[in-house]
Amino acid sequence: MDQNKGKSTLQVLLGAAFLMATSAIGPGFLTQTTVFTQQLLASAAFAIAMTIVVTAVVQLNIWRIICVSKLRAQDVANRVVPGLGYLLAFAVALGGLAFNVGNVGGAALGLNTMVGLNVQVGAAVSAAIAVFIFLNRDLGKAMDRFTQLLGFLMIALMLYVAFKAAPPVALAAKETVMPSTVNWMIILTLIGGTVGGYISFSGAHRLIDAGVSDVRDATKSAVNGIVVTSIMRILLFLAVLGVVYVAAGQPAVVLDAANPAADAFRKGAGEVGYRMFGVVLWAAGVTSVIGASYTSVSFLRSLFAAVDRNYRWWMIGFICASTAINIFIARPVALLIVAGSINGLILPLALASILLGAYKKDVVGPAYRHPTWLTGAGWVVVAFTLWMGVKALPNIMKIFS
Repeated sequence: MDQNKGKSTLQVLLGAAFLMATSAIGPGFLTQTTVFTQQLLASAAFAIAMTIVVTAVVQLNIWRIICVSKLRAQDVANRVVPGLGYLLAFAVALGGLAFNVGNVGGAALGLNTMVGLNVQVGAAVSAAIAVFIFLNRDLGKAMDRFTQLLGFLMIALMLYVAFKAAPPVALAAKETVMPSTVNWMIILTLIGGTVGGYISFSGAHRLIDAGVSDVRDATKSAVNGIVVTSIMRILLFLAVLGVVYVAAGQPAVVLDAANPAADAFRKGAGEVGYRMFGVVLWAAGVTSVIGASYTSVSFLRSLFAAVDRNYRWWMIGFICASTAINIFIARPVALLIVAGSINGLILPLALASILLGAYKKDVVGPAYRHPTWLTGAGWVVVAFTLWMGVKALPNIMKIFS
């Protein structure tokens, strides 16, 4: 009996890790990394490294505090400052909707790349698959298995393309610690697309819903999710860098602006690579649709009884609304980058709310002591992302205008 329970817990921990990772590894992740690697070339390695460090600090803080509190993020925030949870829930749900529109579009582009399916039809098919997952009687187990399967598939395909592209690894390693160019707008957008908004909470809320409250389990699950996300980010960066990096004096490689990541795969691994990217993009899109819908609605469940009673239908409605909006959006690449920037602005508020909860005994209990180093690193990230957000705000406004 105990062995079965241990196996069940392990499945939940892996499921939460892959839910977080596949929520982060969405079409926005693929598009942003490709566009910014083309702009910065090997210097993008520094931005990738910064993103990984911030991801680790954010996720470890949030997962530990949420799990030991046995409360969702909005409830922690409401105990910190009454009403703050409503603000956080609204901001996360709105950012999740913006990203989900792009996620649906990414899944549709993936099917178009794979088999030439019309993008409107592809959006509807992808949305229908996500809806089917939410209609499953054991929703948690269905999400866990689906995200793990597609997560491993994406890593395997990305590894193949990175190997074929033969990137300048030594140069990338040097630029990681001594970058020639630093662009804070790009770093903010990458962070927003990896741990901004709903992504930070997807795995932690999955653990809460499964009744997991052990801090060691939460830490183990968070680390697994961070590792999976980091491997995918590095492989994608190296694959694109291998395509766009050219020797001095040679003409620059220009990627197709309408679908830059797909074009990078085609140039790096030929027609096979292009079709493989379709699989990666579809898998990234549909798993992110599931993660965004699940997490965004989870922010409303404890605040509104009507949502909690019918949460599956709210998740399905979230998917349907995202799909409908997607049909009328003509610039999915721009939308994905803007969504990442907006979610990056949400991050300081979300992380600060959780960190303040660690000081309150009615949140974490009288016995829990949050690690000092983790608290300190968390507040550094809050200040850092807030500063980046202020610096990047004029550029975000330009995108809207």
